[in-house]
Amino acid sequence: MMEHGDLVIEMSTVERMSTQERLQLAKRRRRSQLKAWAAREREWLRERPTKKKKSKEKGIRFRDNVILLEAASRNDISEVKKLLQKGVSPDSTNEDGLTALHQCCIDDNEEMMKLLLEFGANVNAEDSEKWTPLHAAATCGHLHLVKHLIANGANLLAVNGDGNMPYDICEDEASLEEIEGAMARRGVTQGIIDETRAARETAMLEDLTAGLLDLEKPDENGATPLHIGSANGYIRVVEYLLDQHVSTDDKDVDGWQPVHAAACWGHIEVLELLVQNGADLNAKTKHDETPADICEDIELRERIIELKTEQETKKLAEKRRVRRTQSNNSRAHSVRRTSVRERGLTAKRDAVQEARFRLQAVQVPQLGDLPSLTSTVDSNKELEEMVITNGHAAPDIVDGLVEYNGGRREPEGKDSSIVLSEKPASPVALLDFSGSSY
Repeated sequence: MMEHGDLVIEMSTVERMSTQERLQLAKRRRRSQLKAWAAREREWLRERPTKKKKSKEKGIRFRDNVILLEAASRNDISEVKKLLQKGVSPDSTNEDGLTALHQCCIDDNEEMMKLLLEFGANVNAEDSEKWTPLHAAATCGHLHLVKHLIANGANLLAVNGDGNMPYDICEDEASLEEIEGAMARRGVTQGIIDETRAARETAMLEDLTAGLLDLEKPDENGATPLHIGSANGYIRVVEYLLDQHVSTDDKDVDGWQPVHAAACWGHIEVLELLVQNGADLNAKTKHDETPADICEDIELRERIIELKTEQETKKLAEKRRVRRTQSNNSRAHSVRRTSVRERGLTAKRDAVQEARFRLQAVQVPQLGDLPSLTSTVDSNKELEEMVITNGHAAPDIVDGLVEYNGGRREPEGKDSSIVLSEKPASPVALLDFSGSSY
């Protein structure tokens, strides 16, 4: 068995291989493993003692279904037949959901396949990623196994977890031709293919809209509907859930968020949709892995890095905009307060200016003809009566009144001490002395 370091070094070479080359490499290594195992067993048999010491302790014994899977992987026909005759289920699975039928399709064991089917093995059994035996035989390019599976009723339109049917992942031309020919004989059209491919997504969407499935309730593994939709690339489901404002940062038991699931299974459209709705590309699992870390597709990983850069740039820009907005707020309030004051001053200045224009054609007594302001005027009220001539305020008198009010004019931009009266019937507003600027 290769050491971990050797596997890491070899990874770059394996990534450049085609699917068929990878399968051939896997087969060679499997054969090497079996040979090494057989050699160790022979060596152990030679070295074991001739007389066994009786022990009261019971030895290790595996369950029959585990023994069946192990015997099938060794292509031990007699052992598998004995177990099947004993009543062991031919559809026994390992922790990944693989059956003995899956295994013989991978290992190209036609005789084992026929034996399993003879004892009633499910030709359409699905593993944990929804792969059927036909998926396995098609991707491995085993034409004779493909024919035998089709003859025994294999589902040509079975959809795996990546949304692929057997013909989608078949690179062997002869096998692909056999599958497509069988599809044509069964009357499969493109419409049927599209409908079948979307069936699971449609069913899930209907359950969500009908309220049969809770929008955010996690399953036993902590996965929410958004996790499931993201892992399977269900665009319509994801869009519906995001429209309902479900959380994009819920974690399952492994600390995975929906964005991790989309990255792991290569659903770029779903991932971009999640990012647009606030998913964090820096989120980490319980093993400190980000979506980019668990993505195996090189091109998709590069796209995730681009999205992460865009996301960080956007967040930085938003922080700057918030700071700038906060800085301008106090100034805006100040401008609004100043504007209210200025409107009042402008109204007063306009009224005085209008009075001056109207009095240009009116003959008014000279300021010198009036009694001395300092001697005859005892109050604001008396002075007001003196400066009104024929219902109009004389401009020169207005100037004099300003001088009288403290002996100076009001500073520019400040409220004038002369406040206009609000009598609508008077052609010119009366002047009022308030004694203060505000």
